[in-house]
Order: sequence, then structure tokens, then C-alpha cells
Amino acid sequence: MTRDDRRRSLLLAALAFAIVLIVWQMPDLNILLAPFRYFVTTIHELGHGLAALFTGGQFIHYEVYTSGAGVATSAGGWRWLVIPAGYLSTALFGAALLYFTNRTRFARAIATGLGIAFLILTVLFARNIPAILAGLVTGGALILLGRKAPLWLTTLSLNILAFLTALNAVLDLWGLLHSLNASVITTLGNVPNDAYAMAAEIPLLPAALWAVLWIIMALGLLGASLYWTFWRPVRDGEIL
Repeated sequence: MTRDDRRRSLLLAALAFAIVLIVWQMPDLNILLAPFRYFVTTIHELGHGLAALFTGGQFIHYEVYTSGAGVATSAGGWRWLVIPAGYLSTALFGAALLYFTNRTRFARAIATGLGIAFLILTVLFARNIPAILAGLVTGGALILLGRKAPLWLTTLSLNILAFLTALNAVLDLWGLLHSLNASVITTLGNVPNDAYAMAAEIPLLPAALWAVLWIIMALGLLGASLYWTFWRPVRDGEIL
């Protein structure tokens, strides 16, 4: 990328961050975040399922609910990796998307590739109407951005998606930490929330400390992405 390309990406990323903050701080605009809630939940559930699949288990299916919650059903695999993969893969996805959108020339290819991946994963694993709709709409929108939208709009949209995903991963973990108490054993039917499930799998730490550890890791991923994407290039004179 040329210096002008990097400068343009930095400005679009700053604009994306400003948009996210404005929408978050204005309750009347919060309805605009609803589609992104389904997106973040989808990434979370795919993280669980794909972690099981990649560690020798099975990804059976996932569901997303109108409340914004979701559940992934898997079997086998490395449970110590499958359980935290929901939150941490969401944080990793946001951090990686932020980096590759702004440090490469492939914003269109990234959008198109993500769209195709979403469509494939939806067809293979989504098993209820909200999950199917969220996957198909997301996949179609990303492909449209990658194939038809101006480059600046594609870059801006991917930056918005990256910030929302990474920040939601941290906020969801913060909410998880504050929902842990002796009377809260499950978050959905008889499915333990991830912190309780991890404490049952590896009782080395209680659920609250697993949640704290994941918060630290999610913040670390976001901080590393911000450093390598923006701060280091600015410090080294690659942008300004």
C-alpha cells in the first residue's frame, strides 16, 4: 500500500470508530445495531462449532434467537478450546478484520470472501429461521460490498464491522462476568454459560476468573490489532 492508501484507510477507520461511538451513545439510534447483534452472535456460535470441528470433533448445528442469544451444538473435540472459542474467536475476528482491512489492498476480496464463507456456513450449520436469515443477509451484503460498492464504502463498512465485533466481544464478556452468581447456572435452557462450562471442565479456576481471563485476552487482541494497524505505522512514518 502507498502512503496515500494508508492515510485514506486511517481516516476511514477513524470515521468508522466515530460512527460506532455516536450510534452507541444515542439510544434512538440503537436500533441500527440490531443486525450487528445477530452478526456477533453468529461469529460466537461459529467459533464454538469450528473449534470442535478443527480439533477432531463434530459441529452439528447452531441457532440464533430473536433475543440476540444463540447456541452451538457440537460433539467431541478439545473441550478446553471449544468452550472459550465463542468469545475469543469473536475478539480475534474483529481484531484480524481491522488489521487486514487497513494494512492490505484486499478490502474487496476480504468482503467477498467473508460473504461466501457466511453463505456456506449458513447452509451447512444454521438450523433455525433467525440464524438462516442472519447468515444469508450477512453473506449477501458482504458479497455486494465486495463486488459492487466503491472501495471507500467497502473499507468503511468493514471497519465498522471490525470495531463493533471486537468491542462487543469485550462488552459481552463484561456482561458475562457480572451475571455470574450462585443462582445463575444457565443462560439458555439447560445449556451452561461458557464460564460455568469452563469451570466444570477445568476446575483450576472458578467461573468468574475464567471470565476475567477471557476479558484480558480479548482486550489484548484488540490492543495488539490497534497497535499493529495504526500506532506502529504512524510511529514509523508510514502514514503521516
